[in-house]
Amino acid sequence: MQRMLSILAASALSLTALTLAATAAEPAKRVKTQNGEILVDQKGMTLYTFDRDLGGKSACSGMCATNWPPLLAQKDDKGSGSWSVIQRDDGTMQWAYESKPLYTWSKDGKAGDTTGDGVNGVWHVAKP
Repeated sequence: MQRMLSILAASALSLTALTLAATAAEPAKRVKTQNGEILVDQKGMTLYTFDRDLGGKSACSGMCATNWPPLLAQKDDKGSGSWSVIQRDDGTMQWAYESKPLYTWSKDGKAGDTTGDGVNGVWHVAKP
């Protein structure tokens, strides 16, 4: 019986470690394109940075955030390495790469589109 309990405890610890490893995964993927490597969200949609975001703080809210939806994080998500989580003015959490908050572009219709690159001279494809 004691051996069975030890095996169950070890299994539970292994499962917990796997769960933690899954939640620690990067929030975006790297994809190679003809213009170099870029960051995309889990659906394959291109991620962008905004030149007006300074000091790891998002300057995009209201209609800006409607057009450029932030890459949202959960309250318990933790950054690691080049990844961090910032708090937006509305209290939601957003992923940032190298202190630059990340967004998608509402006019990108499908995975791989990069139509937001260069918009108003202040939006750029996020690159690792």
